Amino acid sequence: MKMLRGVGIPLTVGMAGLLSGCGTSYDLPGVDDAVNARANAMFAQAKAAPPRAAATPAAGAARFQRVASRVQPVAERLCNAELAEKGADCRVQLGLDMQRTDRNAYFTYAGPGNGNPVIRFTVPMLQDVESDDEVAFIMGHEYGHLIGQHIVKQQQQAVAGALILGAITAYGNAQAASAGQSYDPNAVSRNMEIGAAVGSKAYSQTYELESDMLGTRIAMAAGYDPVKGAQFFARDEAARSRNGQLSFWGTHPADSRRLAVVLATVDQVKAGPADRE
Repeated sequence: MKMLRGVGIPLTVGMAGLLSGCGTSYDLPGVDDAVNARANAMFAQAKAAPPRAAATPAAGAARFQRVASRVQPVAERLCNAELAEKGADCRVQLGLDMQRTDRNAYFTYAGPGNGNPVIRFTVPMLQDVESDDEVAFIMGHEYGHLIGQHIVKQQQQAVAGALILGAITAYGNAQAASAGQSYDPNAVSRNMEIGAAVGSKAYSQTYELESDMLGTRIAMAAGYDPVKGAQFFARDEAARSRNGQLSFWGTHPADSRRLAVVLATVDQVKAGPADRE
């Protein structure tokens, strides 16, 4: 059992928790019928909530800075503990995206070679949240994408998908040529693009759940309530904004399973590790 260093919250890794290939790195907590029932009730309540009154940009920015000062040290310690051997850059630049007008928060890399990781919140997003718990959970969730190495894995999946479908197509072309049959000389490059697109989408839903689990642990370790925070994900919002951009709910689709993972993770943390090394 590996511990989240500095905060005493266990995080299962190692041979038992490590999954093969480009899948998730950690086991998700088990979800029983009781947890599912709680999640469904919370999901329905969150979706039925009335529209929110927008906070001022200044109030949203102040909330962001307040939460970041507590979440960032916790998340960075976990990131360094988990990814030190891989040489990953855990020095995330937290900040506001002043250009985008949609309600969103996202993780990406600003530098070459998956360097210079950044997490950005748009101003409209911060105007829409109602509590520090919501900002903390969303921030922890985005850190989860870094710790889970999801962008890196999607890149690997895209390459694998391109090579596999390209190789299959090339073999088919070679067979056709040897038989004196016609074939499409552009099929290999076209199918490699298709394979890359399909490969990059693999595990995407599971990655979101893994980030929910990691975000729950980060928020709890920073002193926030991830259950209250996660209800923000259940909002009944459009997947796209008026200008056609994917909104936060377009890239983080609302689903009661997400709340179930959060609830199960909280129960798991409160129960404590079954054993300690």
